Amino acid sequence: MCILAIQYRLVPEAPILVAMNRDERYDRASSVPAIQSGKPRVLCGVDQEAGGTWLGVNQHGLLVAACNRAKSGVSPAPRSRGVLCRELLRCGSAREAVHKAMDELSSNAYAGVNFVCADSESGWVVQAGNDLDAVELEDGLSIVGNLDVNDHRDERGKLARRLLTLQTLDSPVKFLAVASKVFARPAALPDRPSMVVRGSEKGTVSSTLIALGKKPRDAIFQHAGDAPDQARYEDYSPLLRDILSRGLRESRSKAKA
Repeated sequence: MCILAIQYRLVPEAPILVAMNRDERYDRASSVPAIQSGKPRVLCGVDQEAGGTWLGVNQHGLLVAACNRAKSGVSPAPRSRGVLCRELLRCGSAREAVHKAMDELSSNAYAGVNFVCADSESGWVVQAGNDLDAVELEDGLSIVGNLDVNDHRDERGKLARRLLTLQTLDSPVKFLAVASKVFARPAALPDRPSMVVRGSEKGTVSSTLIALGKKPRDAIFQHAGDAPDQARYEDYSPLLRDILSRGLRESRSKAKA
């Protein structure tokens, strides 16, 4: 199961700071982050099996991420949660994405999932386990895994929170530097929670760090194409800055018109 930390509206120059480890089957191929065709422009990796994504940002500054969770009574052939994640990234705002997610997930056509939908105006976690709910993010640090947001029963989430609050992360550079180490932490002892997961068939297959600032030129997107204790984070920031700049130009043109 994936794990995501979002520090929301705590740093004025970067209201959205995110670190996410993706946990998946080792044999499920995915592409590296790239700008996808269509409008609005979206930067995300793509799952080669279903064509969906687990994390992306669009030109409006909307971030959407998916963490799987348990759910009973799932149909034998559920619709892809990753495909829905890509569809949510076509929305113009976090509020629009939340409404679309709630409408889709109420159909019971999907397995369990937590969707994080955030922009500079609002941030939400859509919790779709056996019950369906949308929880607004509070300013500060939130941890999303395979239970409810900030769930005290989530040992991995508690570890992430403890390690990310050992010092004040009051700048994008500091948050990303600390998060890159925290999310690369393997298990210290057997049967203890860890940020990097390794099983026989499933485990941590990639990691992503994102900073969305008030200006496109300040945006950061770093991605490790394997478990981050073994792979380096590569910089995809120019791609993110490109789509955000495009979005800003288009919104200014519409305002003038």
